[in-house]
Amino acid sequence: MTFTFDHSWKRDLPGLFLDQRPEPAPAPRLMVLNAPLARDLGLDPDQLGDHGATWFSGAGLPPGAAPIVLAYSGHQFGGFSPVLGDGRAHLLGEFLAPDGQRYDLQLKGSGRTPFSRRGDGKAALGPMLREYLISEAMAALNVPTTRSLAVATTGERIFRDQGPVPGAVVARIAASHIRVGSFEYLAARQDRPLLAKLLDYTIARHDPDLAPGDALGLFDRVARRQARLIAQWMGLGFVHGVMNTDNMALSGETIDYGPCAFMEAYAPGTVFSSIDRNGRYAYANQPQILGWNLARLAEALLGFFDADPERAVDLANDRLGWIAVQYEEEWLAVMQRKLGLLGAEAGDLALAQGFLAAMEGQGADWTLSFRRLAQAVDTDALPLLGLFADPAALLAWLPLWRARLEPGAQIRLLTANPAVIPRNHQVEAALEAATSGDMAPFTALLAAIQAPFTEAEAFMLPAPTGFGAYVTFCGT
Repeated sequence: MTFTFDHSWKRDLPGLFLDQRPEPAPAPRLMVLNAPLARDLGLDPDQLGDHGATWFSGAGLPPGAAPIVLAYSGHQFGGFSPVLGDGRAHLLGEFLAPDGQRYDLQLKGSGRTPFSRRGDGKAALGPMLREYLISEAMAALNVPTTRSLAVATTGERIFRDQGPVPGAVVARIAASHIRVGSFEYLAARQDRPLLAKLLDYTIARHDPDLAPGDALGLFDRVARRQARLIAQWMGLGFVHGVMNTDNMALSGETIDYGPCAFMEAYAPGTVFSSIDRNGRYAYANQPQILGWNLARLAEALLGFFDADPERAVDLANDRLGWIAVQYEEEWLAVMQRKLGLLGAEAGDLALAQGFLAAMEGQGADWTLSFRRLAQAVDTDALPLLGLFADPAALLAWLPLWRARLEPGAQIRLLTANPAVIPRNHQVEAALEAATSGDMAPFTALLAAIQAPFTEAEAFMLPAPTGFGAYVTFCGT
């Protein structure tokens, strides 16, 4: 079985896309195919393997594809860009999986479009493999995410800061590519009829139990999904890096893995993006940006909240005031699981904050600290203590935590806290090797992160001394 495409975006949302074919890849080669994902989607991995180099590089289209590029706006680092759109991506269409779920199939890195501005529309192999690795890690950690179905090289050498590198395309699967920026695009143009169509399209696609036109209901659902998502990021020490409004999907999935990474030593101000010079999207700022981005969505939908403008503003402000509360509820639930707690008690928030306070400034590795709590349930806290430069605050905290535990805590801790994440030095080494033609380190790292709760010592240790500050780039 190959793709059975539908094209509801093209049917229902004229004015939000342009017809555009990918640029043909001159000498495509399939580098990696996500066979488990293919099977989950009801696709034949063997058939995809036979045709993947062509279909997933832009060299040729799978039968039934009707490629388009999507139009949207976005607030980028706080400044509004009225026209962004897919500058290096092509949506081939939507297909239905055996479970009835509709998925987008998009190529990223597939060439210049009318939205490319001064870019070449291409992508390098390293960033496309990064998206594959990180999105597969998130999926294995049960975090809502877009998925990578394949990565193919194009046979071109493209030029980036480091010189000529292999060009590549990632085939991405998403519940949809509807973004906050999609609504901003139409609101900025005061195109109420098409904005109403997008509202109903989004409801039908993601919240079909809501009535058409229920903008308040949709906003509430999106806010809850996003609050839960960001809380999951925070629990894993994940830093997205570019939380612009065009990178916030209404589906609640993590989307657009560019300058992203997992924090190692706990430091609230951690930034990985080369372009985030002021720390707008630092680890600790992600919850605040959640509220800021949702405020932009509320502005775009304001005319649908109520016919009375003043009443609409009141409804929006009421909901925006609840976002922080929703996030705190979701974050506390994440932390209760990570601390091995059952149920909820009044002191749990202070207990979670106390552990973070003990970690801060101590060089304590985020992932290992939570993982080694399992060994500290009774009295063997030495493996945990060894992660802290000065464990005095931790030693004061441990008795309070142990007093809150109930039987079975060790098992709960081991099933809530991963042993393996995509460590920055290992990701970098795997991508560097792949760029040079050796996929073995990538394959080994991928296997480890797809089983994140299985201890694999070679993939569990932080970066060695001398690795330095980790900086990531968007890949354009």
